Amino acid sequence: MTEGFETLAIHAGQEADPLTGAVVPPIYAVSTYKQDGVGGLRSGYEYSRSANPTRTALEECLAAVEGGARGLAFASGLAAEDTLLRAVCRPGDHVIIPNDAYGGTFRLFAKVLEAWGLSYDPVPLGDVDAVRASVRPQTKVIWVETPTNPLLGIADIAALASIAHDAGAMLVVDNTFASPYLQQPLALGADAVVHSTTKYVGGHSDVIGGALVAGSAELGERLAYHQNAMGAVAGPFDAWLTLRGLKTLGVRMDRHCDNAERIVDLLLAHRKVTEVLYPGLPGHPGHEIAAKQMKRFGGMISFRVAGGEAAAVDVCNRARLFTLGESLGGVESLIEHPGRMTHASVAGSALEVPADLVRLSVGIETVDDLLADLSQALG
Repeated sequence: MTEGFETLAIHAGQEADPLTGAVVPPIYAVSTYKQDGVGGLRSGYEYSRSANPTRTALEECLAAVEGGARGLAFASGLAAEDTLLRAVCRPGDHVIIPNDAYGGTFRLFAKVLEAWGLSYDPVPLGDVDAVRASVRPQTKVIWVETPTNPLLGIADIAALASIAHDAGAMLVVDNTFASPYLQQPLALGADAVVHSTTKYVGGHSDVIGGALVAGSAELGERLAYHQNAMGAVAGPFDAWLTLRGLKTLGVRMDRHCDNAERIVDLLLAHRKVTEVLYPGLPGHPGHEIAAKQMKRFGGMISFRVAGGEAAAVDVCNRARLFTLGESLGGVESLIEHPGRMTHASVAGSALEVPADLVRLSVGIETVDDLLADLSQALG
């Protein structure tokens, strides 16, 4: 019998400690391991860059909840992205990315990987024909965010997987916004999934981390080799915190979604809000696809404010319970101005976001308190 998501999140990779019976994996704060004779490794551990038991527990759990063959934990989401791209691409290769990609991902391509010889094209991934037309013989990866950050665009994972595979390319899905609880890209044809585990997987704004989950053992081996060779691994305490957060991901995501749906209703009715971007709305251009490939529509909302940039910034500054800050996916609600904060690095590029845009990461507080705070912030 296949175990349910919550059961896997709590138990996968987390057997009771054989020495003490501890039900929570210990934090193995260790760099090296005693060998039983030259090359006689205990359970395969020799040096904690290569493997650490606390990190192994997290990696096995990540693979289980994403339905993948191999999970790998990193020091940050961008470290995971960089490792994957250097593992599967070579100078001269080409990658298709979203035309509203996360600013840090765009910066990685524009300022780091392009100098390494990797070219890229920002494409509206909701337009399957545009993606197909952008594929070149050199295309090795179609890089997908769905929903995207911060415009909440939706891409059809199954359709893009077909395009990628027909071209001999890989489909990689950044599943950070949806989380493995709401969306399973590997089951829809993706080859690999990437996460900033700092966000919903960790869920408590207390740890930085990233993850890769490979759909095949062969790809998992390639990624694991590069993880060890490049070295940007998650430390044991970071892995432990992330694993602790993962245990409650299902119940947290249900509350994030519940609260977000109530806030969307408030925004739709407010005279100062000119547009609400949320894939749960029937009028959203990606609504039908999101309904097909997501369990629910998530806790992220963006909206545009009448009065332009100054008015949007004012809303952010007036919020009190919604904390003004970057990042997302924690138990506390956050508000930010993408144009000046998380997406400042894409100003002047094809990925520039509207100046009147506000992004919310809806937390799990009492929803009536969130509604009251947002109402007073809007005026």
